[in-house]
Amino acid sequence: MPVRQNGAVKRHVIAAAGVFALTLTGCSTHAPEADRTPPGPSTGAIDQAEFLAAHDLDGMDGEQVVDHLDRMPVTDRSTELMASVRADQLLLTDAEQEVALPLAEGEFYLSVAPYVDRTHECFYHSLTTCRGELTNQDIDVRIVDDTSGEVLVDEEVTTFDNGFAGFWLPRDVDGTIEVTHDGLTGRSAFSSGDEGATCLTTLQLEKT
Repeated sequence: MPVRQNGAVKRHVIAAAGVFALTLTGCSTHAPEADRTPPGPSTGAIDQAEFLAAHDLDGMDGEQVVDHLDRMPVTDRSTELMASVRADQLLLTDAEQEVALPLAEGEFYLSVAPYVDRTHECFYHSLTTCRGELTNQDIDVRIVDDTSGEVLVDEEVTTFDNGFAGFWLPRDVDGTIEVTHDGLTGRSAFSSGDEGATCLTTLQLEKT
C-alpha cells in the first residue's frame, strides 16, 4: 500500500449552477466519457471553508472526507449533500454549489459492495446515497495486482453501514479482488487508472 499523503494540498472550488440536478441522482452509472464537460466559469466567490463547515467537514482534506462519509451510519447521513468519488478528486454538491477536493496523488479509492442476492449499477461511488446488501458484515478481502502479482490487501474487514468496504489502492493498477463471506466467495477485476470505476457492485458471492 502507498504511503498516505495527507499534507495540505491546494483545493479547487467550482461554482455549480446547473450541476445539482445531475449530481443528486444517487450512485453514478456514467463512465468518464459521459462526464467530461468542464464546469462553467465561476459566478462568484465561494468560501470553501464555509461550505465544508456547513456540512460538518471543516478541517478535513479530500481523503479524510471520503473516509469520514463512507463510514458514517446511514441514519446520520445528510440528505442535502452529495459526495461523488472520482479517480483523482471528490465532488461535494449541495443545492447551491459544488466543491472539488483533490485526492492524494498516487492513490485511488475503491469502494466495494459484495452481494449475494441484490445489487445496483454504479460507476462513481456516492458516499451519501449508495447502499449495498451486506451491511456491517465481516468479510475476508484479498486484492492482487495482476501485472506484478503483488498482494495489495489481505485482511478481514467489516463492511460499513452502507454495505461497502473502502480501500485506498495504488494508482494505475489492473487487478483482481476476491471476497469471502460465510462460506461464499466472489471475484472481480478492477482498474485504478484514470478511467477506473470507484464503485464496484458486480462482485457476487457464491458457493465454490
